[in-house]
Amino acid sequence: MGTTTKQANFLLPEELIDELKRTVSKREQSKVVAEALRKELKRMRLRKSLETSFGAWKEEEHTELKRGAGTYVRKLRKSGRMSRLR
Repeated sequence: MGTTTKQANFLLPEELIDELKRTVSKREQSKVVAEALRKELKRMRLRKSLETSFGAWKEEEHTELKRGAGTYVRKLRKSGRMSRLR
């Protein structure tokens, strides 16, 4: 079962369209543009989530990580507590 597609009408810089036509076969152009748009939208969503979540981690709420996560994990492993957490 295939994905439903819709035609979109938007403007792109002429040099970008020319390069697309030179580089990609006609049959693959929509696929290439769709994949590029998908990647860019994913990047934009990630950036937005990073910006909105910045500062959510409060150091005073996680004092055990003050010396770094690696130090904390090594300490857990040495104590044997990791096996009890499973």
